[in-house]
Amino acid sequence: MNLKLVLSVLILLFMSAKGNSQWKLMDKNATRETKKLFKSLKKIQKRGTIFAHQHATEYGRGWMGDEDRSDVKSVVGTHPGMIGVDFSGFTGRNPEEYKSRLKKVVEDTYNRGGVITIAWHFYNPVGPGGFYWQDSISTPVVRRLIPNGDAHEQYKEILDGIAEWANSCRGKNGELVPMIFRPYHEFDGDWFWWGASHCTVDEFKTLWKFTASYLRDTKNVHNFIWAFSPDNKFNTQEEYLERYPGNEWVDMVGMDNYADMGRDRYDLDTAIKKLRIVSDYAKKNKKLAAFTETGLESIPNTTWWTESMLKVMKADGLRLSYVLVWRNDSRSKTHYYAPHPGHKSVPDFEKFFEDKFTWFEDDLAKKNIYKKRRAK
Repeated sequence: MNLKLVLSVLILLFMSAKGNSQWKLMDKNATRETKKLFKSLKKIQKRGTIFAHQHATEYGRGWMGDEDRSDVKSVVGTHPGMIGVDFSGFTGRNPEEYKSRLKKVVEDTYNRGGVITIAWHFYNPVGPGGFYWQDSISTPVVRRLIPNGDAHEQYKEILDGIAEWANSCRGKNGELVPMIFRPYHEFDGDWFWWGASHCTVDEFKTLWKFTASYLRDTKNVHNFIWAFSPDNKFNTQEEYLERYPGNEWVDMVGMDNYADMGRDRYDLDTAIKKLRIVSDYAKKNKKLAAFTETGLESIPNTTWWTESMLKVMKADGLRLSYVLVWRNDSRSKTHYYAPHPGHKSVPDFEKFFEDKFTWFEDDLAKKNIYKKRRAK
């Protein structure tokens, strides 16, 4: 065989292999900043894990709506690296006021250098029961929202509102703010109307695919990283993937798990085993991975941060881009998941914060995770 031909074949094989090894978002038209965030999260999860807190800057223990405040910042001097927000109010009583307030939270977080992740506690749009399933009054909803369902047009109107809002969130230079969007979470449980007992596998997959394609392709939302996250009711990869819509529809895989982290029992080995299923699938299929929800309400265990949470995060073989603990209610005496000034777990949380494996907002801001580094 001609030497030049051999070299040409080898080059083509090399380029093909290189192309196949690339990590890509499901949205080929994703904004530059969204692509950069995706790549930055990939790098970070090789070295550590971002600490995230739900509603961290919206409210906390005994306060609500204060400027540039979070309970975490009051304890360690910087906000969590990632802030969790929710689309729940988009179909509430005053949706426009809610959207305006949430827009400010998102833009402020981005401009400081932090990351946003969005959950969707979606109030039943066609019947009673809120976002929870209530046996006495709830009826199947998913089949009504998907194409050919009697509420499909109504669902598209709701998605129109999400698209308009997402395309209005801008950084200080006018760029769209990237966000991790995590719809229909904990779908393997029965407590939400989109749960496993209330729709078929095909109905759930159809709902996911339609939602993603409509927002991306019809409404031109190109600043979402799409995250898939069941609860912890799986024990194998096959069970984890039962309602998975396919790699072409997902950018990040995760799981929610409170039960094994102290709520029902301390079974860190099981939590790690299940996270490893998620992490291994992510690595094999070039997806990001995350511990999308966890926590211990009221944090009665004074060493939970280092002896439970950090041990799980650092387990061999895991690559997790972030771990999110739930919210700190502004009024409840018991419903909080991150420490606040004076809480008995603060000394241990400070150790958690000081560990180089954990990433907070100041760490992300220093890395400039949304922009390419300029050549020197």
